[in-house]
Amino acid sequence: MKFSVPIFDVKNLSFVLKEQTILSNISFEIFPSEYIAIIGPNGGGKTTLVRMLLGLEKPTNGEVKIYGKGLSHFNEWYKIGYVPQRASLVDGSFPATVLDIVNMGRTSQRRLFSTLSKSDRTFVHDAMQKMDILDLADKMVGTLSGGQRQRVMIARALASNPKILILDEPNTGVDAASQKNFYALLRELNKKDGITIVFITHDIGVIADDIARLFTINQKAIICNNPKQTLSCEEMSSLYGIDAHLLHNHRHEH
Repeated sequence: MKFSVPIFDVKNLSFVLKEQTILSNISFEIFPSEYIAIIGPNGGGKTTLVRMLLGLEKPTNGEVKIYGKGLSHFNEWYKIGYVPQRASLVDGSFPATVLDIVNMGRTSQRRLFSTLSKSDRTFVHDAMQKMDILDLADKMVGTLSGGQRQRVMIARALASNPKILILDEPNTGVDAASQKNFYALLRELNKKDGITIVFITHDIGVIADDIARLFTINQKAIICNNPKQTLSCEEMSSLYGIDAHLLHNHRHEH
């Protein structure tokens, strides 16, 4: 049973676009220090749900509260770090260094066009140190590998010193080795730093070992509190609308 105030309190959320129902009557809560994955088929409403949590889309019905406040009254957006879909796919000619990109994570904390304070620079340094990219500070972001760009975008989100980190399919364009390192980073941010992690993924085999709760989204939401028991072939077939065959990754810890 949860006794703390939820970060997100979502009630009866629905979203209809051009007479098409994208999300229907979704309710859930997200509490501090949770580690949550969101899965579901393409077009099932996962990204739309995240955009509504961030106030980027307005629901047709229902409401979203953040720390007990409605979206129109919430103004502490620096508490939420966001890595959007395909963020690591940067044009090779993009004219910005790694430091420039991570500095952008402080924009919610200061006035437009103002210079970074000593405190700002400390948060930027700490975020880059956590992501192990200090040595890349002067590199042009477009020249980096997919895994390096992924770390840069997460560092940008961490620069605001958020309480919750939301990532939308962050492994897009990233190789297998970088994906493994990415999940290790998420575990450390969650367990060591106490940051609430919510991420959209298709990597079902990995998340079953790590996450505390699983949200399956396909217009409606199913909240799974024991993902290892819930990830069955029958449920995945129902969710994705096809015959599913799961390959389980047995990881033994000593």
